[in-house]
Parts: sequence; structure tokens; C-alpha cells
Amino acid sequence: MDFAPLLKAIKGKDFAPLYLLHGDEPWFIDQLEAAIEANALQEHERSFNQTILYGKDTEYLQVIDAARRFPMMAERQLVILREAQDMRSLKELAAYAEKPSPTTVLVICHKHKKLNGNTALAKKLKKNGVVFEAKALYENKVPGWISTYLKGKKYSIEPEASNLLGEFLGTSLGKISNELDKLIINLKPGTTITAKIVEDQVGVSKDYNVFELQKAIGHRDVVKATRIVNYFKANPKAGPLPMVMGSLYNYFSKVFCLKELHRKRASKQEIMKALSLRFDFFLQDYEKSARNYSAHGITRVFSLLREYDLKSKGVESNLAGKQENELLKELVWKMMNVEQLPA
Repeated sequence: MDFAPLLKAIKGKDFAPLYLLHGDEPWFIDQLEAAIEANALQEHERSFNQTILYGKDTEYLQVIDAARRFPMMAERQLVILREAQDMRSLKELAAYAEKPSPTTVLVICHKHKKLNGNTALAKKLKKNGVVFEAKALYENKVPGWISTYLKGKKYSIEPEASNLLGEFLGTSLGKISNELDKLIINLKPGTTITAKIVEDQVGVSKDYNVFELQKAIGHRDVVKATRIVNYFKANPKAGPLPMVMGSLYNYFSKVFCLKELHRKRASKQEIMKALSLRFDFFLQDYEKSARNYSAHGITRVFSLLREYDLKSKGVESNLAGKQENELLKELVWKMMNVEQLPA
């Protein structure tokens, strides 16, 4: 089941006897567990009818004993097994999952990795309960998630600002949600969050960031690219080399894909979908970069990114001790002059 309808069902007090919440992104698991805990029981029912166990310190018989008990002066009881990935005897819960108690809601929280779907336990949980896989978000989905998260809090955000936050904060939804909560604490509901607000509140420059650097390289804007590289030199935390190279790879992958879509005479709608773009001005950015680089040139850009990734890890001994900003400066210059570099 998807996150939104599952959360809605929980808040509507439509409970299953079993829940398996597992996967790479713990934020989704935490949100669903908190919603079940808040809605399964009333406040006065929790003392006798709520049990929280931890996988590392729990054996399967303890879970089964707790789940087989009858609720006391309540419609149901709630048993939450946290950190189930650390429970050595977890697979032994398959017998209970085959015939769960109808008056118990058992929630198994299995974080940071999936439970093997071929196990007897996973199959029985799927048959008799609800299984939710918390998948990590791809980088290109983060700005949209930020927009949706803020909309749920009665705020809106400009596309430039959401992309800026996405580039800066990465893909950990726990980290992103914490930063967003801090960002809106002094803003009135209904406020539209701009890049200027992000710059002032979060400390991310709207002019000197990875998003602007990749655009400057793609547009062959030497002056702007140089200014951003110099800013990163003065502010190392603003543009660490691994993050910059990852963003540049993703950017030029889309530019390369765009050139291929043009070759196939794809429609604008097909292009927007293929590149996961929500707004026309993002497409205009990629279009300009696609005109500035040949397919061969982009292939060489990928080679440069691979070369400098190895250099940053000290693979070439003659670069031992070379600073990240020096490597970045070289990389950016070569990328912007890639068509003229010797073969």
C-alpha cells in the first residue's frame, strides 16, 4: 500500500491486525508508527493495552505472548515491535502471522532494509495484514516531496527554493523534514517560501550553490561558474566535491537524455515526463545546455567526472594533498572547454 492512503486509513481508525513497515527510508516508518500509536487507543486505554518492544532485547515468544493477550476495557490492544531488523528470532513470528489475534494490532518496524519477501513470515504478513515498503526517494523526487510536505503544513514554496533545498539537504527525509520544520517556525501559515527566505533562514545561497553551478557550466557562463567555484573555496561546506560531482552527473545525464529524445522527435509532454520535470523553465535550462554540448562532448564530460572522482580519492599519486577546490576548479574549466580538449 502507498504511504498516503495507508496514513489516511490509519487516521480513519481502519486497522489491520498486522503491519509490516520495512525499507530504506525510516521517516515513512516513523510517521506510520506514530499515527498508529496516536489513533489505535485512547489516552486512558494505553496503560494496560499498549506494549512497546525492541528487537535487540526481545525474543519471538515475548512478542507472541503480548499479542495473544486480551485487551482490558478497550476494543483492541497495540503491540509495537521497534528495530525488528535486530531481532534474531524474527522469522519465528510466522506462526503468529498465520493466525493473528483479531483484537490486537501488531506493528513490526523493520528499518534501513527490506525484509526478505520470500520468507514465510513476509508471505503471511502480506496475506493477513498490511505490508508497506518505505522506499528511499530519488534525488529528482525530493523537490516535489518538499512541496507536498509544506502544503500539508499550510505553506507553499517556489520551485527554485525547493530545488535549492533538495540540492543542499540530500535525500534523507528525516533531515529534510527537520530543516523544513525549523524553516517555517517563524513564518505565518500561508506564506510562500522563496529562495531568499531559504538563503536567510537555512544559510544556503540562492546564487552560489550546486544548482547554479551546473546551470552555469551547461550555459557556458564562465564568469558565473568561476564566482561559484571561488565561493565554494571560501565556504567548503557549501559545495563538497562528492556532492558537486554527483549533481553534475545527474544534470548532464538529463541533458544527454534530452538530446536523445530530440533525435527521436519526442513531444514536449514526453520529454517533461522522461526528465521528471514539473515546470517549463527547467526544460528551457536543459534545452540551452543541450545546444551548447554535442553528444560526444557530454560523453567526455562523464569521463571527466569519473577521472576527477578517482583523483579526489587519491587514486593518482601525483595529486596527493591536492585540495578539493583545486580539483573542482580544474574539473569545471575542462567541462566548459570539453569540445576543445585533445582526444
